[in-house]
Amino acid sequence: MKFNIIGAIAGTAAVAGGVSLYAANKLFNMTIPRQDGVQVDLNEMADMAKWEEYKKIIAPRSEWVHSQELEEIYITANDGIKLHAWYLPAENSTGRVAIIEHGYTSKGIDSASHAYFFHNQGFDVIMPDHRAHGDSEGDYVGFGILDRYDCISWIDYTMERFGDDVEILLHGTSMGATTILMASGLPDFPDNVKCMISDCAFTSPHDVFAHILKRDYHLPEFPIMNINSAMCRKKAGYGFNDYSTLTAMESNKCPVLFIHGGDDNFVPTRMVYENYSACRAPKEILIVQNAGHGASAYEDNALYESTEEKFIEKYIPKN
Repeated sequence: MKFNIIGAIAGTAAVAGGVSLYAANKLFNMTIPRQDGVQVDLNEMADMAKWEEYKKIIAPRSEWVHSQELEEIYITANDGIKLHAWYLPAENSTGRVAIIEHGYTSKGIDSASHAYFFHNQGFDVIMPDHRAHGDSEGDYVGFGILDRYDCISWIDYTMERFGDDVEILLHGTSMGATTILMASGLPDFPDNVKCMISDCAFTSPHDVFAHILKRDYHLPEFPIMNINSAMCRKKAGYGFNDYSTLTAMESNKCPVLFIHGGDDNFVPTRMVYENYSACRAPKEILIVQNAGHGASAYEDNALYESTEEKFIEKYIPKN
């Protein structure tokens, strides 16, 4: 009887271990290697009825940006891969540049609606493709942990191109927001960055993946996340808990406007409160009611952009 019990326990453990390994491997392959096309369910942003309304804002702005003479920019990241961005010049340059960081499996040009807004505010606009996205090189997605260094490279490029007096604003959505927050915690974060707008940032890759595991698959984070993180470290060069926005916010000195959708269930709204609480720099927060993930700018466009305008005027006003 004792042998049978021990054998049953061992068998159960082996099955559980196999399930965990399978789940971790599947999660890794679905998220970390370069993906073809948008992998985030658009229903996370809004239902189809809302999407029809959102398109009334997004479509004409995107068409206008695509109709402009955009310049392609290439730089080299600190690990040697080539990074790509689109540049939309201001009509009359005011020495202010907005760098817009996009979300997971999106591309820089997909930030056209935000680019349109900043262009109308008199900014030169740079729209990078994250590593392993768009026309940037790279085999593995950085989820902010690797991209924070690329963000610094884009800031350095901007200062070299526009001069040491250039004033820079960073805007990011989802993974892009996580990227700019993480970048601000680095010791060489330039003073030329006068403010940041973080829209629906997650606190760390570990936290958001653990949330999705529980929400969508009803699976525990242990040991799946440990296995997955080890896979990521071996193949992509980083682990999911290597860094977090919370750690970055403890040393960040750059003013931040935190924005999040009140109905965001993909990157849960609680994360913006955690980021806001950890931030030691001047900070503001906007929760857009009834907005899903990344949808705040379209759910209440007037509120979103008027809040941005007031924030920008405070820290990087027009000359």
